[in-house]
Amino acid sequence: MIAHLLCILSYNFNTFVILNVYSKLTMFCTTNSLPMDLLLKQGSLKQEVESFCYQIVSESNDQKVGILQSEDEQLQPSVSKKSGSELSRVKFMSSSNKITFSKKPKRRKYDESYLSFGFTYFGNRDAPHAQCVLCKKILSNSSLAPSKLRRHLETKHAAYKDKDISFFKQHLDSPENNKPPTPKIVNTDNESATEASYNVSYHIALSGEAHTIGELLIKPCAKDVVMRMFDEQYSKKIDAVQLSNSTVARRIKDLAADIEEELVCRLKICDGFSLQLDESADVSGLAVLLVFVRYRFNKSIEEDLLLCESLQSNATGEEIFNCINHFMQKHEIEWEKCVDVCSDASRAMDGKIAEAVTLIKYVAPESTSSHCLLYRHALAVKIMPTSLKNVLDQAVQIINYIKARPHQSRLLKILCEEMGAQHTALLLNTEVRWLSRGKVLVRLFELRRELLVFMDSAFRLSDCLTNSSWLLRLAYLADIFTKLNEVNLSMQGKNVTVFTVFDKMSSLLRKLEFWASSVEEENFDCFPTLSDFLTEINSTVDKDICSAIVQHLRGLRSTLLKYFPVTNDSNTWVRNPFTVTVKPASLVARDYESLIDLTSDSQVKQNFSELSLNDFWSSLIQEYPSIARRAVRVLLPFATMHLCETGFSYYAATKTKYRKRLDAAPHMRIRLSNITPNIKRICDKKTQKHCSH
Repeated sequence: MIAHLLCILSYNFNTFVILNVYSKLTMFCTTNSLPMDLLLKQGSLKQEVESFCYQIVSESNDQKVGILQSEDEQLQPSVSKKSGSELSRVKFMSSSNKITFSKKPKRRKYDESYLSFGFTYFGNRDAPHAQCVLCKKILSNSSLAPSKLRRHLETKHAAYKDKDISFFKQHLDSPENNKPPTPKIVNTDNESATEASYNVSYHIALSGEAHTIGELLIKPCAKDVVMRMFDEQYSKKIDAVQLSNSTVARRIKDLAADIEEELVCRLKICDGFSLQLDESADVSGLAVLLVFVRYRFNKSIEEDLLLCESLQSNATGEEIFNCINHFMQKHEIEWEKCVDVCSDASRAMDGKIAEAVTLIKYVAPESTSSHCLLYRHALAVKIMPTSLKNVLDQAVQIINYIKARPHQSRLLKILCEEMGAQHTALLLNTEVRWLSRGKVLVRLFELRRELLVFMDSAFRLSDCLTNSSWLLRLAYLADIFTKLNEVNLSMQGKNVTVFTVFDKMSSLLRKLEFWASSVEEENFDCFPTLSDFLTEINSTVDKDICSAIVQHLRGLRSTLLKYFPVTNDSNTWVRNPFTVTVKPASLVARDYESLIDLTSDSQVKQNFSELSLNDFWSSLIQEYPSIARRAVRVLLPFATMHLCETGFSYYAATKTKYRKRLDAAPHMRIRLSNITPNIKRICDKKTQKHCSH
């Protein structure tokens, strides 16, 4: 212990002073018959030791500075920190030999006479704060002095400085003042900066931009705007917002996790859900699985992204099922609630042995499966007569002859501008069913004069642009594919039900029959491009062309009937319950009685005309739970694969060749979800809010 004390002294005094202190302090200990450790712990001997050290250092002429800490934690580390007999800190000032002892701060007590100055106490009575009974302002314990309290009264409440103590006592005992003060919660700059960082990261994820845009573009722009609109002082606060590359990545993961947590909670309390799944490869070669879910929440049917995962090994049906099943088990979502699975009918998705849909139906026995109706529509329109198919193939070759050569495309653009054409470029044809073949053919037909001038006579298909029969067939194909594309687009979108799709197909079947009858009568008003061309050339359509068109229209109708068979649906009561007069076969007696009560309600009938079919039945869950739940179960299955196709488009735009290492799953969770993350809840979970580095 003495050696440790001398070690501390050696940093501040010369050898002579150290030996002097050591000898006299040892003699002091011997005189008192006490060991040094006990001497330093004895509270009764503290003053003697302090006075003795003061006397020793005062006799020295040394002017050095030192700080001697003689607390138990430093002089004797083995002593518990709970010891209450710690010696005070001794400070040696450089300007003199005077030693000062810093003691515990003084705690003032509250006195009842302070009420005459308009102050009561707040908090612990042993170490209270001063609170003004007039303005409720709370002062520190050091302000519990009559002079400071009087100053506050005279400066802040000069009108009451001459009031008696009874006035303040009456004011204190009033019911309004007996209420506990409500502390005003104000976010600190770091908390506000963290919340702002999450908001900006959320918008970065929604836009699909790179994480570095936050620090390279958004923050400088925000600083410039604030500086111009306010001043530099406010602009400097923008620096506290954390928008670095790694920070934005963490923020996006937190936002995605919050959205996933909310979605899982909704799926756990819903009555049922349906799935839509598809698999594709990304730019880095990974097999990516997208799964969407449709469920009822509150008074509407919601659609959301269930998961976006990359398959580590083979993209087989078993791997797809294991990926989905792992998510379900991890979040404790019941498979029994699954009512339908929609796929695109590929081998990996739909099989008889161990593929994804089959395995899902095994763990969810009441679940059904359906094929994408857009996929059926795309298959049906591929069949056409040979003469029309040859024209279509030749049109594609002409387009590719221009579009495959950038130099040719540039020259065509210059020519079209000089000739005053409506368009300056052709549209590239593709086999993907989501793009419009009708627009491609219409654009080719509209630029036929410019192409005739531009095309080299050596090109073998250049004569097609001067052949009226070929152009008549091209005009018909442009019209029919435009109409088919309109039907295709009408079946896409969110909250599309099976009833919507079959209504569109029923309308198309009737139109095909009408178009075929009109062509047989040589009436081409239903095909505007063909009709205008006939008027332009002042000619009629050959019988061979009319026969090919009629054959195509009737063949298209029969093919659509094959892919979309007309059935006696027992769930037509869901589409319009007010037209039901006989009990449907799918309803039991109790449900039919509930349906009668529902259709007899005039307010419900008014809501049916104002709300969509999904929202109508979802709003009746509370009033008519039995029949409404059956109707919602019919409306839950997906009709198309539109969400998965849209999701892969977003995925390709987010994970580009310049961002191959990006984990795009959190971005997809944010971009494809209808749930808005609770940023306030995310920030509250963080124990520390750091400013930007």
